[in-house]
Amino acid sequence: MKIYSVYILKCRDKTYYTGITSDLWERIEQHQSGKYKNSYTHSRRPIELVYYCEFTEPDLAIGFEKRIKNWSQAKKEALINGEYEKLPNLAKKLFK
Repeated sequence: MKIYSVYILKCRDKTYYTGITSDLWERIEQHQSGKYKNSYTHSRRPIELVYYCEFTEPDLAIGFEKRIKNWSQAKKEALINGEYEKLPNLAKKLFK
């Protein structure tokens, strides 16, 4: 059974990169080594793996990755820190 990992990297500039892969540790090494010169993480190394979760269904993994990419930094940090109870409130827009 193939495993798909959705992962979040923390970059040197404190930004987050979210990705998906079927070989997490190989992909982390590619990010860390700067294998892809035009990638988001290349100029932001070193990177740190701060979160990952695994899926057996690629469509579910792709959907989760897409959702996370649209999240605010605060919401990503709540996920990373396991503060799941904060996630619903961080999704709400504050109106004045």
